[in-house]
Amino acid sequence: MNQALKWKLIAGFILVFVAGGISGAFLGGLYARHLFFGFHHPEQIGARMKERLRTELNLTPEQVAKISPIIDKTAVQLREIRRETARHVHETIAEAHRQMAANLTDEQRQKLQQIEERHRHWRHRRFNESPVESPSATP
Repeated sequence: MNQALKWKLIAGFILVFVAGGISGAFLGGLYARHLFFGFHHPEQIGARMKERLRTELNLTPEQVAKISPIIDKTAVQLREIRRETARHVHETIAEAHRQMAANLTDEQRQKLQQIEERHRHWRHRRFNESPVESPSATP
């Protein structure tokens, strides 16, 4: 085997190794995205709970029918807890912004208002909420 062929084989192996690494990273990223972001749909929590309990406990269709109202009620309660928590977090941050505004320049207050506006638009897109006007950051 001559020297040129040996280097071509080494380069080919390295190329295949790098291509495999890139493919693995891409597919791993897709899976991670599905795993971390695919399950965060609160409107589907009841269906996921039912399916998980059905498979892990080997529930019969009759058992699933009996526990479905309990799971549905729980899902509604969890959605409400999530809404209340989000509202409380929003109010806490808005209060912090109001308190911080007293120590900011006019230019900084304007930037803080822009941050709040971006956050409102993000919440509207992410949670399909109507953009809620929060009190101004100016004291």
